[in-house]
Amino acid sequence: MKKDKLYLIDIASVGDYVDYELNDDGTGSIYSIEKRDNYISRKAPKVKGSSYRGERLEQIIASNIDNFFIITSIFSPEFNNKVIDRFLVIGESAKLNCYIVINKEDLDQLNILSEWEKFYSTIGYKVIRTSVKTNTGIHKLKKLFTGKKNILWGQSGVGKSSLLNNIYPNLNLKTKLISTFNEKGTHSTVTSTMFKVEQNTFVIDTPGIREIEPYGIRKEDLGHYFRDFLPFVKNCRFNTCTHFHEPDCAIIQAVEEEKIFPERYDSYLKLLETIEQDIIF
Repeated sequence: MKKDKLYLIDIASVGDYVDYELNDDGTGSIYSIEKRDNYISRKAPKVKGSSYRGERLEQIIASNIDNFFIITSIFSPEFNNKVIDRFLVIGESAKLNCYIVINKEDLDQLNILSEWEKFYSTIGYKVIRTSVKTNTGIHKLKKLFTGKKNILWGQSGVGKSSLLNNIYPNLNLKTKLISTFNEKGTHSTVTSTMFKVEQNTFVIDTPGIREIEPYGIRKEDLGHYFRDFLPFVKNCRFNTCTHFHEPDCAIIQAVEEEKIFPERYDSYLKLLETIEQDIIF
């Protein structure tokens, strides 16, 4: 047996290092998976028509990642900071290097991209503005990709595959236009796939999504994955504070004193509502 990567089955994830054996017909069997350095996941999407009321299962997207690029667009689909904040929680909980890519800069007719770039830069995130039409930010992305294993993830239609095609034309990934009916993206990538694009450089293209919820995070721990909350959380009266209703909450006080952006706190509260305390059978 030899070691390689990239087989996606029920027990293995894109990015895993596995022991496997190939048959003459090209099929094979995986015998073991090496310990992961990290992995990125979400709650499995709800199954339409299902009556199951328990906690949704974990869906692992990829493993052993260096950089997490959250891809969004300024328009078509419209920029959504709450979605970005959910991706950031997933990235922070996996202890990944998180970057925010705001694509389709050429569609920024309302000139709001600079405001959001400043917003997230103030929090401490690297923001890259991009456009495949004007080649804005393409060189910056390629430089950040070099020598790393990189995952690109975001909503449907934001242009993940188009960006990768621009940087690495030989990939020739499928792309689709935004839906003109509802301004929501259509899926061009249907499974996560990792490509070796240069020596020691890998990119993982992922399916676009329309909903995103982190998996396995407790209410009392959620605030630790909001980077701008960290200077204040230790000052709460209770170490299990959920920063919602408890007295002497340092996060609530910081919001009132404008030390935390209200948009971020609103994202936090919306996400807090989705976290189940117990599994219901």
